[in-house]
Amino acid sequence: MPIVPDDKNWTWVLERACPDCGFDARAFDPTGVRVAVEANAARWRVLLADPRAAQRPDDHTWSALEYGCHVRDVYRLYLTRLERMLTEVGPTFANWDQDATAVKERYERQNPADVAGELRAAAGMLSARYATVSGDRWQRTGFRSDGVAFTIDSFTRYLVHDPVHHVHDAEQGYARLGGLWAPPAGEPA
Repeated sequence: MPIVPDDKNWTWVLERACPDCGFDARAFDPTGVRVAVEANAARWRVLLADPRAAQRPDDHTWSALEYGCHVRDVYRLYLTRLERMLTEVGPTFANWDQDATAVKERYERQNPADVAGELRAAAGMLSARYATVSGDRWQRTGFRSDGVAFTIDSFTRYLVHDPVHHVHDAEQGYARLGGLWAPPAGEPA
């Protein structure tokens, strides 16, 4: 069975904790975004070093590699959107079809080590841009194509959930592939 496209409206994560990964956007201080993004990228380096990174736990769930590609692209997309929110008045963002991107970019065929490096670079660029956000800039707005409004504050809380959630997904996938996943010796858990 192929991957079923995710068409859920995930904005609910701004209102309550995620029951799957435990992330609570209400409790997250957006000024900590740089640390969160950089720590997440370091976590992906470990996840993508696993020899099973390209292996799907079943035929309808992404592999850690595919989730890593998605997170890399989320960081790239959010950098563009953050830039627009900082330089334009109330920009509207075109819809991003993450599933079409996965197919077009052939996520399943990418090299895990390359993806880890690209993800780290994208996270670094996003983190650097966030270094310019302070004061009333956190209240600048942008709009999704469906009309949902975000401030940079809420956009940041929404952003941080996605890569955290996908670390959880990748770890669950490894567990389903063969026992509990543990990082390689000497790597952070």
